[in-house]
Amino acid sequence: MTTMLDEDRYGLLTEPATLTIARLLPGPVERVWAYLTDEDLRRQWLAAGAMEEKVGAPVELVWRNDELTDPPGIRPDGFGDEHRMLCEVTAIDPPRLLSISWGSTGGVTFMLEERGADVLLTIVHKRIEDRDILLNVSAGWHAHLDVLEARVRETPAAPHWDNWVQLREAYAERLFG
Repeated sequence: MTTMLDEDRYGLLTEPATLTIARLLPGPVERVWAYLTDEDLRRQWLAAGAMEEKVGAPVELVWRNDELTDPPGIRPDGFGDEHRMLCEVTAIDPPRLLSISWGSTGGVTFMLEERGADVLLTIVHKRIEDRDILLNVSAGWHAHLDVLEARVRETPAAPHWDNWVQLREAYAERLFG
């Protein structure tokens, strides 16, 4: 994991269909945990949706990516102004680990590890079998983490959609040459 952080901020395929991406964020760990579990904070970087912090709890994630940055950038063709997905909390150990189901893939796990005053947030998204979905997911996690990092560092974020488009091209080259 250290190599990934030292070399660049891109996610890696840690198994043929598993994306792992990490970001070192300013702590404390409870603050970063709140950005994962609190609907108002999560909607600022990823998706809205109330979440009860217990295994089996349903979570309806609601993406409104046009609202993440100002300006939002140019939304690619085929993407609506809102996307919804019903998920379920599959594992939780506050404030260290949160796993949720994720559509047709194997689910997403968020792990938090204190590193001095910082927190290493690692996201593992499993069983992304389809190439196009893998590219969308890779660019998506990266772009959303860029917004999260901007929020917690209180700095401006790049226009979300423009960043996503550039990242998708970069991941296509990195993952499939």
